Amino acid sequence: MPTTHTLHVPGARLHYEVRGAGPLLFVIGSPMDAEAFAPFADALAGDHTVVTLDPRGISNSTLDDPGQDSTPELRADDVAAIMDALGAESADVFGSSGGAVTGLALVERHPRRVRTLVAHEPPVLELLPDAAERRAVVEDIIETHEREGVGAAWMKFMISAGFDMEAEGAPAGPPGEPSAQDLANSARFFAHELRGTTRYVPDVAKLTAGPARVLVGVGVESGNLITYRTSAVLAERLGTPPVEFPGDHGGFLARPAECADVLRKALAG
Repeated sequence: MPTTHTLHVPGARLHYEVRGAGPLLFVIGSPMDAEAFAPFADALAGDHTVVTLDPRGISNSTLDDPGQDSTPELRADDVAAIMDALGAESADVFGSSGGAVTGLALVERHPRRVRTLVAHEPPVLELLPDAAERRAVVEDIIETHEREGVGAAWMKFMISAGFDMEAEGAPAGPPGEPSAQDLANSARFFAHELRGTTRYVPDVAKLTAGPARVLVGVGVESGNLITYRTSAVLAERLGTPPVEFPGDHGGFLARPAECADVLRKALAG
């Protein structure tokens, strides 16, 4: 069982969990919280000390100002603050989706705190040739949330991401009715997180200057997704081949043990 902790940082109280023993590894998402990563973290805890967290404003990580926007820079500083609380000079980092963008910002802002970052399918839309069009799509999703609520916004989001919503087994959200916390997290994502995450422009010069090693992860079944395109562009600019993980954008949720093995090899390489 993980141990749970609360850390006060400027403007927020961060909830994080620690499990396992061995080299320090952060597993982070945005807006995914610590609970969603539990099976993957458990699969890694046999040989790593794994830290998962609720990003600021999500689940148990509360804000002094609920209207504050979440940016990759703020979230990166939060991760560095948790390292400080753990007495750690550095850690390996696995970031998924928006958490991968947090990881990129962490390397840029705190380069000596990261040994290896595996950025799994970061939605860095500004790197794409059709960035202006993609920016407009994001704004439409945010406006849809304001007009029609969470459900309509999620549907547009999934379609724009490249998921075939009519295919067998297509993502349909969590089973059963969403909880009040699910709805609150979704509302925060659309209102205060999505724009800042997708507008982030990685500084390739800083990412490649060292000492951190930056790798890009992709799901082998993600070929139709916009995050496959962003990942491919970023990997090319970094000059490193993508690390292929089982499954698609959330492959580590369905196949945690297999993805944990891939991550171990990437970190050891």
